This record gives sequence, structure tokens and C-alpha cells, in this order.
Amino acid sequence: MAKTQTFADKAKKVKVNNGVTVKMIKAVKSEKGSFKFNEKFIKLDDISKVSDLK
Repeated sequence: MAKTQTFADKAKKVKVNNGVTVKMIKAVKSEKGSFKFNEKFIKLDDISKVSDLK
């Protein structure tokens, strides 16, 4: 039997990603005085909204 779906058919179904993914790193001071860094990825509609993040 022949394949019914080719790689080209699968590639056509890929959704277009509207927006930008940004990695946010936040420094948090612990009780002992050292710093810890928390990282998380945030999806934004527009890159100009980066300055609004806290």
C-alpha cells in the first residue's frame, strides 16, 4: 500500500505563529542575601510590549 500522506502534506498543516516569545529573567534576593534567577517564557502579540513587563 502506498502512503496517503506525504511530508509535504504534513508541512502545509503547520500553523503560523502570530506573536513573539520572550524569555524573562527575574532576580530574586533570598533570605540569606544571595540572588536566585527565575526564568520563564512569555508569549507577546507585539515586541513593543516588552517594556510593559514586570
